[in-house]
Amino acid sequence: MTKNKIFICTFIALASGFFGSSIGGQITLMLHSQKCQNQPWGFKEMCHAWVAPGAMWQGSTRGLWTGTILGAFVGGLITRQP
Repeated sequence: MTKNKIFICTFIALASGFFGSSIGGQITLMLHSQKCQNQPWGFKEMCHAWVAPGAMWQGSTRGLWTGTILGAFVGGLITRQP
């Protein structure tokens, strides 16, 4: 029974972490891309290409950590004994 609890808690934490990574990367990319809105067309495309990798990395890392920690907490609450 203990191995099942560990597996369930780990699975929930990792799934939540990957979901948080995806969402965090998209949100941070949208926020950083707003800096490029006032540029002319050619410069806007260059700005997006310049901003995108750093924004995705930053948001994905934050989302991964936050999602994993929250997922582990929820998994622990789900699998605890009454």
